[in-house]
Amino acid sequence: MSPQPTPVPPAASVPPAASAAPTATAMRRALRRARDGVALDAAEGAVLLQARGADLAELCAAAAKVRDAGLAEAGRPGVITYSRKVFVPLTRLCRDRCHYCTFVTVPGKLRKDGHGMYLSPDEVLDIARKGAELGCKEALFTLGDRPEERWPEAREWLDAHGYDDTLAYVRAMAVRVLEETGLLPHLNPGVLSWTDFQRLKPVAPSMGMMLETTAVRLWSEPGGPHHGSPDKEPAVRLRVLEDAGRSAVPFTTGVLIGIGETYLERAESLLAIRTVARAYQGVQEVIVQNFRAKPDTAMRAMPDAELSELAAAVAVARLVLGPSARIQAPPNLVDEEYALLIGAGIDDWGGVSPLTPDHVNPERPWPHVEELAERTAAAGFTLRERLTIHPEYLKRGEPWLDPRLLPHVRALADPVTGLAVEGRIPVGLPWQEPDEPMAGGGRTDLFRTVDTEGRTGDRRSDFDDVYGDWESLRERAALPAPRRIDADVRSALSTAADDPARLTDDQALALFHAEDDALDALTRIADALRRDTVGEHVTYCVTRNINFTNVCYTGCRFCAFAQRRTDADAYTLSLEQVAERAEQAWQVGATEVCMQGGIHPDLPGTAYFDIARAVKERVPGIHVHAFSPMEVVNGATRTGLSVRDWLAAAKEAGLDSIPGTAAEILDDEVRWVLTKGKLPAATWVEVVTAAHELGIRSSSTMMYGHVDTPKHWLGHLRLLAGLQQRTGGFTEFVTLPFVHTNAPVYLAGIARPGPTARDNRAVTAMARLLLHPHITNIQTSWVKLGAEGAAEMLRSGANDLGGTLMEETISRMAGSSWGSYKSVRDLEAIAALAGRPARQRTTLYGEVPAERRAAALASDGHLPRLLPLAE
Repeated sequence: MSPQPTPVPPAASVPPAASAAPTATAMRRALRRARDGVALDAAEGAVLLQARGADLAELCAAAAKVRDAGLAEAGRPGVITYSRKVFVPLTRLCRDRCHYCTFVTVPGKLRKDGHGMYLSPDEVLDIARKGAELGCKEALFTLGDRPEERWPEAREWLDAHGYDDTLAYVRAMAVRVLEETGLLPHLNPGVLSWTDFQRLKPVAPSMGMMLETTAVRLWSEPGGPHHGSPDKEPAVRLRVLEDAGRSAVPFTTGVLIGIGETYLERAESLLAIRTVARAYQGVQEVIVQNFRAKPDTAMRAMPDAELSELAAAVAVARLVLGPSARIQAPPNLVDEEYALLIGAGIDDWGGVSPLTPDHVNPERPWPHVEELAERTAAAGFTLRERLTIHPEYLKRGEPWLDPRLLPHVRALADPVTGLAVEGRIPVGLPWQEPDEPMAGGGRTDLFRTVDTEGRTGDRRSDFDDVYGDWESLRERAALPAPRRIDADVRSALSTAADDPARLTDDQALALFHAEDDALDALTRIADALRRDTVGEHVTYCVTRNINFTNVCYTGCRFCAFAQRRTDADAYTLSLEQVAERAEQAWQVGATEVCMQGGIHPDLPGTAYFDIARAVKERVPGIHVHAFSPMEVVNGATRTGLSVRDWLAAAKEAGLDSIPGTAAEILDDEVRWVLTKGKLPAATWVEVVTAAHELGIRSSSTMMYGHVDTPKHWLGHLRLLAGLQQRTGGFTEFVTLPFVHTNAPVYLAGIARPGPTARDNRAVTAMARLLLHPHITNIQTSWVKLGAEGAAEMLRSGANDLGGTLMEETISRMAGSSWGSYKSVRDLEAIAALAGRPARQRTTLYGEVPAERRAAALASDGHLPRLLPLAE
């Protein structure tokens, strides 16, 4: 017999603020501000959460007015929505120990009741098929957080059935449900990482996770409802909400009231949701759920949250989150007080199932849809069915809905309203990667005409939406001014000259700030170290850039290259065009093609393999340097492969090395200002490490001069040096000065206009010193600095000029004025400007075969008249 849970003492469950009611004056002031539509702070929210009686009626009236305005703006005045769903409890095992939960159980109890550790595929499909027959359109996957990390039985089940982890099984079952029933999966698998979202987004139109509360003490203190539950740490859950927005996943979240939080903590939780929703625009719905005590739980003696308290929480949520928010209260937890909750400002009842119980609240059956419609009508509203993805996100289209899900969603959606087609029965449809080859289209001559005709406009057509909320970003980007270090610069210079490995962080920061004579001394020390390490030759590579598409919705705020697919400058190359460009490059002496592209939503994860294979089949001897870590993650998540397995497959297809781009600054404090949806720093490290371990070398890079400070430069370089000590896989370090002219983050008034000439010299010199002796090749960018600027960097510690490129679109679209290609003579002239000889190299800094060198010299390393491509 299982031991009974220890009850939490009732005193611990009473909100501490309950005994300190607000004054009448405070309530009047807060209500007046609510009526006037003034933004509420946490203290005012806490006051209003305690409104009762006439005050509650006034509060609800203000909230209802805001709700009604939002529904009118959305084009559905007087409509309250719901989703017709089935509940799929994929597993009831969990690694957390929430003190109020009856959904979660243990392996022994599952075995005793004749159940497996997970629902079998047949059980999942049986639920989904029965739901489809009853007209359900949503399959709500609910499960515990990562049970395999706590329960060996869960790990054994996954291993026996061929799944790496629970999320792999979730993904597989979502695909089966889509293909065999047509129901739309809504996934609630708990805490997800950025990478997890990339894995699951292609199989689910929406996902969700309750924030519950931001009260840290309820998680950290013994006896708290979340104590002992690693996934209930508020900071972790807020990060999930942010990563969902960064990944453009329509996300449902919410608060659970009455679990011991104070009114102030409750208000702070709602404000935290507002902050995330405003910044990333990905919160599609907010649930306000009242705690209900359940037998056989540690919190069984805790009093239920009263319905008046729930109504006040709904009203405050509406006022805090605004008219465009979709706010839900579960109809099976309101004790038939439907009118009270409608009057408080809800506009959605959430999921209602005609088939399955609410497995989280099994003692509370769902109301019949007909009854819910009647109760809604009695309050003066019309009940309408929606899909699991809310209409606003369906209408937005890319990037909020993966193209592979479009047929499934369109089959059930009203094309005008975005709501569900009432009475339509779902039918299974294939879910698969696009199987047609890459088709060329759009402005495919941009690589050539960007120098003669320029770009069509200075920004993409969805500038105001794709990057998130600019106003909240400005607040986030307000980093403190760089702190000048008072360390003795003379002493730091002495250490740098004697042994740069002994530079302390304070000394390094002092040198990053060096000016005038100190800066000259710093660059002389770096240049001397360069001479001692790699000699006098300036190296370069005869290469061609091939940017195979610029269609991308990742939302990098520094990038002026990415375009919406309908923009005038958007393009995608066909495989034939890619291969032809590689062949042209080979004919004029290239040893390498460097291939990168936008994260095009239509390209399958195998497209990268096809690109590498097409080039190798056409030009077997050329080195394929391709696919940034962001593209690697995109390919891996789209194919369902691990990063390591995807890289191994890419290597087999012809990939030789990868560019270490997508690094920008490897500090998430800066990354989440620079980009909405690109991979986190830790994931970049994971990809590069896996590549190196597989024998795939990479470059390393740093883009600087935007919203960063020397502290970030130092951290970035220290990280790269440490990684190189572990793997030895970096071929070089590339300095990438930020080109600001057309960069969205600059146009929005957030970033500074690139680094200064002083910054460029200091960064180049410090890269030489801080990466020594681990990364010996330091590359400067003529594309971003021009010939004179690049020569100056060669005198400041750099030894490499990169490549001829033959075509360059990314920096040119950003506003660089230094052209798209350099000839062999041009590059050797830059070396001569620095007073140094030049030497052609391979990608891996080896000797160039005589035949390649002769071909490069004969053509001067660039395409004659930049030959047009066959269409």
